[in-house]
Amino acid sequence: MGRYAARLYLLRNLARKHTVPAARLWLTAMACVAASWIGTPAFAQSQSQSIKIGYLHGPLSKEKISLIDIPAPNDGLAGAQLAIDDNNTTGSFLGQRFELIESKIGDGDDPAPAVKALADQGVAFIAANLPANQLLQAADAGKASGEVLINAGAPDERLREQDCRANLIHVAPSRFMLADALAQYLVLRKWRNWFLVSGSHDGDKAFADALRHAAKRFGAKIVAEKEFKDTGGARRTDSGLAEVQRQMIDLTQGAPDYDILVAADESEVFAGYLPYRTWTPRLVAGSAGLVPTTWDAAFDQWGALQLQNRFKKKFQRFMTPLDMQLWTAVRIVGEAAAHANTADSAKLFAYIKSPEFSVAAFKGQKLTLRDWNLQLRQPILLFDGRNTVSISPQEGFLHQSSELDTLGLDRPETKCKLQ
Repeated sequence: MGRYAARLYLLRNLARKHTVPAARLWLTAMACVAASWIGTPAFAQSQSQSIKIGYLHGPLSKEKISLIDIPAPNDGLAGAQLAIDDNNTTGSFLGQRFELIESKIGDGDDPAPAVKALADQGVAFIAANLPANQLLQAADAGKASGEVLINAGAPDERLREQDCRANLIHVAPSRFMLADALAQYLVLRKWRNWFLVSGSHDGDKAFADALRHAAKRFGAKIVAEKEFKDTGGARRTDSGLAEVQRQMIDLTQGAPDYDILVAADESEVFAGYLPYRTWTPRLVAGSAGLVPTTWDAAFDQWGALQLQNRFKKKFQRFMTPLDMQLWTAVRIVGEAAAHANTADSAKLFAYIKSPEFSVAAFKGQKLTLRDWNLQLRQPILLFDGRNTVSISPQEGFLHQSSELDTLGLDRPETKCKLQ
């Protein structure tokens, strides 16, 4: 279907759904097509709305166990760019035009100058992939000028709790959300006895805390714990595989009987080596084996295949979780602009926080914001490296308002006071 034919098709469907007389809408459609042939849609000539969205990020981590997991240079950025295309597809009917402005900072750099530079260019919404400390600095720097940050990468619980900000939306799931999603499935399968192995870095310890919280919350039992201390060293050597095999056997030896080994290794130092190398033959989950995630390249339900295909056609690679999180962050702004029919940033932010707002993200249901900490409610995929094994929340885990609120800290548990 051509671009103009698609516009006529959409407008004809609007005539069927709403009370606008079909003949009048058909004349409007023909006028739009004629204007498109000349250059600019008729709507845009009279009420053009320009909306600029920033993408603020640091360098991507290249430290991966597997060479095939090293991220593409445009990981995340590609998702944001595809979302801009999608926003402009809808915006072409409403006289709205979206633009993405990228800004990159270094490790540990103060993000305030970058936030100011984006604000000076007319950017009011900034999708960000930054560590927790830099993200908070960026949110605080943008508060005075009305900048709204959308966290697309940081899973830290404190960003949604004691350190929450009133101008900081979270698309990335928290560690507690990821841990709860995994725990629900393991408990449902009656794999209740866990052997928890965690890394020695701060992110590893934080994810281990989330797994402990999830075990207690859903009735699992951690029968043993061990820590893998990262002492460095190169494993990609001629003797590397033999060394890794000995390390994993030593690490997992001597634990009491357990159903599944759960690994907390955000730093990607050891967990990828655990499957098929444990002392006792057991499944692995967490940071390897069965992994909780927002997206995977094999996911094809609820129309996801068309998104996957469009992404692959445009960028010649598969869509990653970070791509999907940036796509969702940018689409939040586009969805709000389409429904509120405004480019005014204050009105858009008010609409995003309202009960009327939702965004479709190929997850089988509309996603909404938790009003107590601005976290996006969302299902979590459980991925085994090749297929989507399951999707949480699992059947039977009920909630008085939304089953999605069984993932992560709920309203009565929150320490967040938005200000």
